[in-house]
Amino acid sequence: MLRYTIRRVLGLIPILIGISIFVFLFVHLIPGDPARLVAGQDATVKDVQLVRERLGLDKPIPLQYLTYMDNLLHGNLGISLKTQQPVIHLIAERFMPTFWLSFFSLAWALAAGLLIGVVSATKRNKWQDYSGMFLAVSGLSLPSFWLGLMAIQLFAVDLGLLPTGGLDSWTSYILPSFTLGTGIAAVIARFTRSALMDVLKEDYIRTGHAKGLPRSRIVWGHALKNAMIPVVTMTGMQFGFLLGGSVVVETVFSWPGLGRLLIDSISYRDYTVIQAEILLFSLEFLLINLIVDIIYGFLNPQIRYD
Repeated sequence: MLRYTIRRVLGLIPILIGISIFVFLFVHLIPGDPARLVAGQDATVKDVQLVRERLGLDKPIPLQYLTYMDNLLHGNLGISLKTQQPVIHLIAERFMPTFWLSFFSLAWALAAGLLIGVVSATKRNKWQDYSGMFLAVSGLSLPSFWLGLMAIQLFAVDLGLLPTGGLDSWTSYILPSFTLGTGIAAVIARFTRSALMDVLKEDYIRTGHAKGLPRSRIVWGHALKNAMIPVVTMTGMQFGFLLGGSVVVETVFSWPGLGRLLIDSISYRDYTVIQAEILLFSLEFLLINLIVDIIYGFLNPQIRYD
């Protein structure tokens, strides 16, 4: 297992280099002159040139890239053009609210999706299956912004049970995590049902029944484990999207997370923050894919030797 993990980690190195090049070139590809944006529209040519020298934009591109990589390795993501604060501090303030919101959303979605998927697969073409898939299709069909607004109207405005937005206490997580997790739970349910139905047709499942093993042990102890690989893949991707900042939901609920920070940065053309968030989201996806690959090795040991 250690060799398998090391091989996967080494495979990320060229991808990380490619991402760093892309993020570095982002500043040079955006419309306009970054030095002009920092100096202001009313700045003189001399002022713009001084800003360009201060930012290091007057140096050759390869030298700028080496400086950029050196700053990254020392944890320097630049200074926000809007607030003049270190970007790493802005991201650090917003990361944990997004992380916990993503975690709670995925946790309840995974539990609900697995339960609905298993029941639907084991009760195929029965009312349990139809009910579960109806919930799944409904969850996929409802736009997240509409679901969030309806949840605010019902539970916050009409019933007064939960806050409308922001992050004040643990109750603030309920409505946005429900809104985010609904679509994910629906996808997990459909993936679980499809994968489990295929596994339940295997010969070793019939052998288990012939030996008199309890049906619950066959399904939950043997079949589900072998059906989890596509579910794990999809769950990892969804968690990556959540950590990347669920822009719509965070905007609806005024959530102080990475998605809201990205929207504000785009509005103010704060390119250093946008650049840093792109880098962070890319690294998150790589890390999650690495974790998913390791989980593959535990679920199916044969994968380690492929």
